Amino acid sequence: MNLTLTITPKTVRGSKKFVVEMDADKLERMAAAFGMFNPDFLASIERAEEDYRNGRVYDVESLEELRK
Repeated sequence: MNLTLTITPKTVRGSKKFVVEMDADKLERMAAAFGMFNPDFLASIERAEEDYRNGRVYDVESLEELRK
């Protein structure tokens, strides 16, 4: 499967954000390949949303912070 992505930097000065564009049909194929329609994965999304609604989340600046 070939997946064509268009990645462009966001134009806000000093921003570290990018815009990623891809074809929706290929996104669905990729999601299926990674098991994102698996009931266990979907249940983990529900748990994450519950944590978010209950305020059990915090901001991180980098992935390095998760190692602490």
